[in-house]
Amino acid sequence: MLKRLFDAGVSFLGFLAISPFLALISLLIKLDSKGPVFYRGARVGRFGKIFRIYKFRTMVTGADRIGSSSTPEDDCRITRVGRFLRKFKLDELPQLLNVLEGDMSFVGPRPQVEWAVRLYKENERKLLDVKPGITDHASLKFSNEDEILRGSTDPDKDYMEKIAPEKIKLGLEYANNNSFAGDILIIVRTLGKVLRR
Repeated sequence: MLKRLFDAGVSFLGFLAISPFLALISLLIKLDSKGPVFYRGARVGRFGKIFRIYKFRTMVTGADRIGSSSTPEDDCRITRVGRFLRKFKLDELPQLLNVLEGDMSFVGPRPQVEWAVRLYKENERKLLDVKPGITDHASLKFSNEDEILRGSTDPDKDYMEKIAPEKIKLGLEYANNNSFAGDILIIVRTLGKVLRR
């Protein structure tokens, strides 16, 4: 209950505080390329519930139909403004709405696409017992995920081999040992990493 009250209150106040900045980003996206401001991809949430994630669109329209789910740093689908937004993780800011709506939390394993969840082993489905989040230990460790995948000819395959096993391991550790105090520490570490960028 404490976590939900924190999520709802902070996401509401945070969204109000940065709304002028979000409006500016929205304008830059519209000026840079054709298409919607937001990307609303399907993700798997707690207990396997499907929801639509909010992200600022950083790729050409229809990018998910012409390429992989995983995105290397040098992906040709990324727009000019999108490259800047992804570098500083600004494309994730609209997920405050997902937190406010209750589909996500500030801290939790990152939500996955359906095909990746179907590959979970039985013990890995424990990840679905907690709400997905904007950040977690795996997000901190793999904040350069796009750089790791740079030059890949099969980004989804390389993601599943080079990144997913450790992210799942860290996600399971969180699912089994999470606490409100631990969440606050992860949030502070995440803000510090973003500011250093």
